[in-house]
Amino acid sequence: MVNIPEYYAGKKVLISGATGFMGKVLLEKLLRSCPEVGTVYVMVRSKAGQSPQARVADMVNCKLFEKLQAEQPGFAEKILAVNSDLTLRELDLSKEDQSILVENVNIVFHCAATIRFNEPLKDAMQLNVLATQKMLALAHRMKHLEIFIHVSTAYAHCDREVIEEVVYPPPVDYRKLIDTLDWMDDDMVSTLTPQLIGERPNTYTFTKALAEYLVLQEAGDINVAIVRPSIVGASWKEPFPGWIDNFNGPSGIFIAAGKGILRTMRASNNAVADLVPVDVVINTTLAAAWFSGSQRVNRPKNILVYNCTTGSINPFHWGEVEYHVISTFKRNPLEQAFRRPNVNLTSNHLINQYWITVSHKAPAFLYDLYLRLIGREPSTHNSVVESPVQQLIELFRSPLIT
Repeated sequence: MVNIPEYYAGKKVLISGATGFMGKVLLEKLLRSCPEVGTVYVMVRSKAGQSPQARVADMVNCKLFEKLQAEQPGFAEKILAVNSDLTLRELDLSKEDQSILVENVNIVFHCAATIRFNEPLKDAMQLNVLATQKMLALAHRMKHLEIFIHVSTAYAHCDREVIEEVVYPPPVDYRKLIDTLDWMDDDMVSTLTPQLIGERPNTYTFTKALAEYLVLQEAGDINVAIVRPSIVGASWKEPFPGWIDNFNGPSGIFIAAGKGILRTMRASNNAVADLVPVDVVINTTLAAAWFSGSQRVNRPKNILVYNCTTGSINPFHWGEVEYHVISTFKRNPLEQAFRRPNVNLTSNHLINQYWITVSHKAPAFLYDLYLRLIGREPSTHNSVVESPVQQLIELFRSPLIT
């Protein structure tokens, strides 16, 4: 079997979601570690008056790509932006672009998704389920396709006590749900959403579960693998330690704690904090494509699923997270911190609500009152009380992933 760089040599690769957090790291790692890779097509839509080409040009000029730029000054010539909108018919691809992709692509990485936890169900279905269906339809037409990688999430099945590397049946038939949502108005969908998602905490995990089953049902003869990361955080080593481009995930929790905004968290000290560095996830994704794609003769009969998590093998606990985060910020305090960092962990809902009132709401109210007295606009109360960090914490209370 050829090694990973040898496998990617000369291959034409299609990436959806290339402008997202994981997509950027995937693109950089692929080009840097597999320098002989062929054209990399990235599906990008116009946004804020910027063309796809301009958005990609801006993206590759960020710090993430500096090491690649130093090693391969002409790397950007391999990247071809393809104008596309995953919510529109046929992915909004022109006939010419469809023809190019159908004739040339060998490997597909479908990374695009909405990660907003409480996205309206119709929107989440469009971005996470129907977009996957359209990507598979395009893949079926590709004449030289070797592997289709679908990036999912381990939390697609957070309603289960143990999550194995298999695709589980969804709670509802995705085909019937797609048809039903077509004639329902937004108010009706909003009313029915809690019943539809059942024990799952939000529309994100619900639609990602549906997307996995759709891949299983509609892949047909396409060689497919699914990668399921858990909580994706900043880079461990590549291209340099600590890179991140947003505070939507665990980094948002850490910054909130470091600034003294987050003082209580509903979690057990012994619960697994399933945090995985983004470069580990991307290495797994590229290796999964290599393993499945290079199996020309003995191709796996079933879809291979990769849980990219700490799970029970190499667990990292919330108590350890709290210790390292707080001690780090005490040694290296953030500028404009609200107060000295300190976090109380408790698994008891009532005790947690008490500490939210005492440590979050009351200080925020008093500080906003002070801001009003000195003639400034209050903002602290909303940033503390309504922070999406509280939603993140509930989702990140992990099941056992094997």
